[in-house]
Amino acid sequence: MAEMLRESPYPMVSIAEATATIMAHTRPLASEEIETFSALGRVLAGDITSPEDIPDVPKSAMDGYALRAADGLAPRRVVGELTAGGFAEVMLAPGEATRIMTGAPLPPGADAMIPVELTTERDGLLYIQRELQPGDYVHVVGQDVRRGQTVLTTGTTIGAAEIGILATLGITRIPVYRQPRVAILATGDEVVEPGSPRPAGAVRDSNRYALMAAVREAGGIPVSLGIARDDRDVQRQAILHGLDQADVLITSGGVSMGTRDLIKPLLAELGTVHFGRIAFKPGKPTTFATIGGKLVFGLPGYPVSSLVSFEVFVRPALRALQGDASPFRPQIEVTLAEPIRPSPDRPEYQRIIVRYQAGRFTAVTTGSQSSSRLLSLRGANGLLLVPAGDTVYPAGSTLPALLTGPLIV
Repeated sequence: MAEMLRESPYPMVSIAEATATIMAHTRPLASEEIETFSALGRVLAGDITSPEDIPDVPKSAMDGYALRAADGLAPRRVVGELTAGGFAEVMLAPGEATRIMTGAPLPPGADAMIPVELTTERDGLLYIQRELQPGDYVHVVGQDVRRGQTVLTTGTTIGAAEIGILATLGITRIPVYRQPRVAILATGDEVVEPGSPRPAGAVRDSNRYALMAAVREAGGIPVSLGIARDDRDVQRQAILHGLDQADVLITSGGVSMGTRDLIKPLLAELGTVHFGRIAFKPGKPTTFATIGGKLVFGLPGYPVSSLVSFEVFVRPALRALQGDASPFRPQIEVTLAEPIRPSPDRPEYQRIIVRYQAGRFTAVTTGSQSSSRLLSLRGANGLLLVPAGDTVYPAGSTLPALLTGPLIV
């Protein structure tokens, strides 16, 4: 039997150092071209410029009348009607006007329009309540978008508005960064599938399924590698198999200092371990390595440690692999609604519920912050960054927090 280590051979690194190390080894994946309308959530791999002016001709901004501003307040003879889908077949002469609907092209000869609310039409004549200047109430050529204008930039995450912009411009295929394939391996003799009988003392594999969901939420494609028992050759083959079919490998468990914690030695044998411990709670033994240029994250076995470590260290890397120009979660200042006790030796990311109330962000914890208590993540929409120390932060204090979900109001 292997001897249990008394002290880790890996120096402790700070959260900032760990993050910087990971990002220094993370580069966007290759791009691919896909249909615009299936691009929701994907990240642009090239700037998009407009092939045309929007609008392409002067158009009415409102329902009303198209006319010549130079005619002043004199009554105009109404000579027709234009709808948004129609085309002007008349040339407006001096002293003439035509009804026009929102979005309809101005007819030749017209240089302004007036909303219907500022007019009276009687016996075929139009009376207006104010004088106009050329261009009043008109959407001019290129007002919304100019031909050649950059409308979306590389690194933009495609949402509903972006799809609308692309559809407006007739752009039906766009370049996006490839989604990372992420292989996820659970380890441990004590781990069983959720649907299998659970012997006394065994644990169901929550980590792998939670991590697969987290990978999907981050825009990646999860690949399940199942459960590898605590055998060096079994885990080595599982790691190699994962690296063969994915861009990123995540392991769960086996990164502490027990006799069956085999992941770190295997990663060191197969590649380069860049760090093996972080001054961070929960998740001190979180490990980062590269093997053949691919990223490998060894996450702790405790469920909360696994997911929080993923959120803080893995998720930004997955976003950066997709070319996301802003791969990190937003950070805000929150006001504590209750006292918070820090960890004496390590900064801690406590699970919290953030609300926006009375013009400020307030935070309450989700209860016990035990690394094994998955319920501490239920309903949480933030992670409170609590510096190490011995002094309790009283209610009313402010601390930074990462927003991990929608705000509650």
